[in-house]
Amino acid sequence: MPRPRLCRKIEFNPNVTYFKPQGIPMRNLETVELTIEEIEAYRLRHANDLEQQEAAKKMHTSTSTYQRILYSAYKKIADALINGKAIKIIN
Repeated sequence: MPRPRLCRKIEFNPNVTYFKPQGIPMRNLETVELTIEEIEAYRLRHANDLEQQEAAKKMHTSTSTYQRILYSAYKKIADALINGKAIKIIN
């Protein structure tokens, strides 16, 4: 039985939850799903220019967990950009 997930502090609630390549209908696109935690980790690191230790504290998580969340976001965003996929932000 897996350990229950801890509550992480999320201060960002995006108004836009879909991003897609221009000129391609959604029905023709694969979708990559980013969690709200991944978007928050990405936002803290790149939009707010926080170091990983500071960002991890803001999210109430360990630095290693924060790093795993951030790298997961990097991988998904890169997949979407390189392979022309839509990005959906989920809770």
